[in-house]
Amino acid sequence: MKLPIGIQDFESLRMDGYVYVDKTEHIYRLISQGRYYFLSRPRRFGKSLLLSTLKALFLGKRELFKGLAIDQKEDWDWAIHPVLYLDLNTEKYDSKETLSDRLNLFLSGYEDIYGRREAERSLGARFEGVIQRAYEKTGQRVVILVDEYNKPMLQAIDKKELQDEYRATLKGFYGALKSMDRCIKFAMLTGVTKFGKVSVFSDLNNLIDISLDYEYHDICGITEHELLNVFAERIDMLAQRDQLSREECIAKLRKMYDGYHFEETAPGVYNPFSVLNTFIKNKFGNYWFETGTPTYLVLLLRNHYYDLEQMASVSVTADVLNSIDADSKDPIPVIYQSGYLTIKGYNERFKKYVLGFPNEEVEEGFVKYLTPYYLNNIDRKSAFDIENFSADVESGKPEQFLERLKSLFASAPYDSTMGDKENHFQNMMWVVFKMMGFYSHTEYHTSDGRIDLLIETPLYRYVMEFKLDGTAEEALQQINSKDYPLQFQFDEKKTYLVGVNFSRESRTIEKYLIS
Repeated sequence: MKLPIGIQDFESLRMDGYVYVDKTEHIYRLISQGRYYFLSRPRRFGKSLLLSTLKALFLGKRELFKGLAIDQKEDWDWAIHPVLYLDLNTEKYDSKETLSDRLNLFLSGYEDIYGRREAERSLGARFEGVIQRAYEKTGQRVVILVDEYNKPMLQAIDKKELQDEYRATLKGFYGALKSMDRCIKFAMLTGVTKFGKVSVFSDLNNLIDISLDYEYHDICGITEHELLNVFAERIDMLAQRDQLSREECIAKLRKMYDGYHFEETAPGVYNPFSVLNTFIKNKFGNYWFETGTPTYLVLLLRNHYYDLEQMASVSVTADVLNSIDADSKDPIPVIYQSGYLTIKGYNERFKKYVLGFPNEEVEEGFVKYLTPYYLNNIDRKSAFDIENFSADVESGKPEQFLERLKSLFASAPYDSTMGDKENHFQNMMWVVFKMMGFYSHTEYHTSDGRIDLLIETPLYRYVMEFKLDGTAEEALQQINSKDYPLQFQFDEKKTYLVGVNFSRESRTIEKYLIS
């Protein structure tokens, strides 16, 4: 069984005998029911392979589809259509010229085939001209496929002027999808995110967004049924290698890589990149994160002082899931659409979605990724120090682990953008404890307030309150005055109450009190 790691071209995948999880039933239904589509999915989730499959299908390459669902459809005519394929995933968009150059290269290639008129000056006019001549010269309507349609805008998310430039360029360019409707057979745009409000989509009201449609929730990714049927042999090999039963191995695969929900009632979908890497290396790992995480995600979280723990159970409306407002200070839409959060539940009464980490790989990987941004020197701490820190927490020694934290924070480089925010210190604490593998909960709600940080181990509990340039006495007094420990009074765990004051001047723990 040959596994297609990194292979995104359908034709080469099929010709070279790699495994293909058949999605052509979805593709057939997609084409049968409409003409213009948009699909948002996380990176490395199979979007490029989906578009490549559509390209081969519309080029009439029937031999590549032998044995697949669509080959059994008697009403599919296998006509050869001109296909215009634009991939915006290959550039680093750091100047307005980069996007223009990329679009010019795309258009020039097809103008060499179908011709160009001198009067066509703008990128949009040239695109319209290519579509029209491709239709006229072949007698078949055109298919347009765009991979990562808005990557330029996403890369410029913290550069408003550049993003406005990209928006204007793409809006005019994609306008051809509407103006040349009579010449177009099918069009599909894919991307990690969808920008709302004044965006490239504002004029494209003919696009059907299937990102949150139950019918297409598994058009990319791997379902559990596909996992068990297509990769049965690999599951057995992995189970044997890790000395697990088949059921235990499947449960671990589910815990690590399942859990992506693209509609509130839809079953979970596995991350295909992680699953394939696990099988080809015959080893569990955080493979999705090893390919790199965009720095803009951390910039959004830090610059908007977001409480990290809220990501584990944040509630949002459908508007948040559907689009990103480039001017918004809420990082959650980008985090969700980038695949680090997924739908975990739905409140029908209030029409709100509950988001959370999809699986263990994403949660662990994201915390580890955040660590150097919040604690720049954590990687320089020895394994012995980390082990002692863990031992202190697990054995009920709050003074010892607080002293270790005090030393750790004091050695972190100064960050002028974050040093005056209590929230930042709270996030630092959350990252440390999460990284150590403890149950931790910030802003824990009680009947009379919210606990800043709650840490629990099998034997001990730590109720912690933070102050910035206040006093540890005030922090401890707040815990007692709000009766935070009351709900734990009948629990067998020993509970420590910890008041901590952070100093803006020293940028670390100024004083703590333990009760």
